Amino acid sequence: MSIYSDRLAALRQQLAAQGLDGFVVPLTDEHMSEYVGSYAHRLAWLTGFEGSAGSAAVLADKAAMFTDGRYTLQVRQQVDAADWSYQSVPETNVTDWLKAEAPAGARIGYDPWLHRKDWVERTRQVLKDKNAELVAVEANPIDAVWSDRPDRSKAALIVHPERFAGRSSADKRQAVADWLSEQGADAAVLAALDSIAWTFNLRGSDVSNTPVALAFALVHSDGTADLFVEGEKVTAEVRQHLGNGVRLHERAAFEAMLGELGGKTVAVDPERSVAAISEALEKAGAKIIALRDPTVLPRAIKNEAEIAGQRASQERDGAAMVRFLKWVEQTDGLDELKASDRLEAIRREDPTLKDLSFSSISAFGGNAASPHYHSTEKSNVPFRPGSLYLIDSGGQYEDGTTDITRTVAVGEPSEEMRERFTRVLQGHIAIDTAIFPKGTRGGQLDSFARRPLWEAGLDYAHGTGHGVGSFLSVHEGPQRIAPTGGAYAGGDEPLQAGMILSNEPGYYKEGEYGIRIENLVLVVPVEVAGADKELLGFETLTFAPIDRRLIMVDLLSPRERTWLNDYHAEVVRRIGPRLGAEDKAWLEEACAPL
Repeated sequence: MSIYSDRLAALRQQLAAQGLDGFVVPLTDEHMSEYVGSYAHRLAWLTGFEGSAGSAAVLADKAAMFTDGRYTLQVRQQVDAADWSYQSVPETNVTDWLKAEAPAGARIGYDPWLHRKDWVERTRQVLKDKNAELVAVEANPIDAVWSDRPDRSKAALIVHPERFAGRSSADKRQAVADWLSEQGADAAVLAALDSIAWTFNLRGSDVSNTPVALAFALVHSDGTADLFVEGEKVTAEVRQHLGNGVRLHERAAFEAMLGELGGKTVAVDPERSVAAISEALEKAGAKIIALRDPTVLPRAIKNEAEIAGQRASQERDGAAMVRFLKWVEQTDGLDELKASDRLEAIRREDPTLKDLSFSSISAFGGNAASPHYHSTEKSNVPFRPGSLYLIDSGGQYEDGTTDITRTVAVGEPSEEMRERFTRVLQGHIAIDTAIFPKGTRGGQLDSFARRPLWEAGLDYAHGTGHGVGSFLSVHEGPQRIAPTGGAYAGGDEPLQAGMILSNEPGYYKEGEYGIRIENLVLVVPVEVAGADKELLGFETLTFAPIDRRLIMVDLLSPRERTWLNDYHAEVVRRIGPRLGAEDKAWLEEACAPL
């Protein structure tokens, strides 16, 4: 038996001891986070799956892993088919699988601090219909058998200076207070870690790749707030920064404080809060109004200080990428891990870098056909001529968050690779040059990127763009460029000036290669003579060469050729002065006009 088979067996024994016939294991934490601290990596510990999205369901005699199209290959490489069946989302989901597989009379456990209320209600009803029961556990059974589970981070909070934040914490809290008054509410629960970091102008290092601290908060209609965070994480500087308007409590006191809100009207975001929060408020007799976290939209619409920081950090990051791409082209004997380690080392020469913004996707050949592949010692492969290398990476700088993907030829690429790379580039250009009326949703733009691929009977199984934070989460809502239905739905938010998104169409041929071209873009007002509507478009923020060796020039329209030549000229103008003579000469050659 493998170590993961042993762990699954141990979990089943623990479930029996707790009187349960099954258990659901999501990949999240008490804050509905995408990236979680090591203490919350229960799914990876149990199954071996290292992707950033997925869930599992365990019964006494069977178990299932649920992942979407981004992880179709990865889940089969990392999770043992002898123990787990592979379930594809959205074709199925945990609730549907339990409906089909859980025996009548079964007691299925769930951790109320790891699931949304709507999931609990829907799953409870489905199980009730087949005479089974969904049972909230007081103690997560995985924690009982995970003997070396890491402790939560004890790292100190960090003050995020107003010169980068652009607004004071007091100003942000007052805006929430004004919103609460408009809604007739007394308080708002902030459970999302990036919302708390943004509201209080604080950052942390409790979660890999995302500069946040483990905390909960209540913001009240008088502009004051209660912040729940481990006391040992609060420095004198942080206390002074927060001032008298913020009352500090231990993180463990949060649930008890919810119990004291009886008779109050409390705004709770059902998407960003776990079921346990609503259950505690309901038990206390509070009136809950389900509304989106009031900091989400203001956080997404960057102010001038945040935009300036993003532009500056992107240029520094672009210089690091140029040095890396030159090194890749000129270095023999590379493999995926050597390459990603080198890029990280170059980035870390910048003293303003605080972390990577995610674990780099350094993927060669067939590994790049998995969009969210993560190279390990086991999966690492050497570069060989005649294929493609894809590097998707980014940095967390004190003034901005970056995310860039480049695909480069290693040796002589095939004509098919060049043709499909060019179609991906055409989709990228279509998004970058889009002009659209105010009020347009990201979902309305998504097909712009796919059309060149669709015309050849091709597509890609992920969204085209996600929001990006300001020294915060590299995946930030609510804005997205994505289909309005299916696994990658979420493109329903109207785009507004100040939002930052990625532009990253791709193509993936299973077992052979993957292609993606990603820049970040800023939504900006656009003036068009004679227009009778307010118009928006995109300002490119990311500057690094696009591999001309992979472009079929004859496929490009004159407008597309002009875009690429103009873009490369801007790369040289912005990044060239940040480089030494040899690196600059290489950049000028890489960006020569078509």
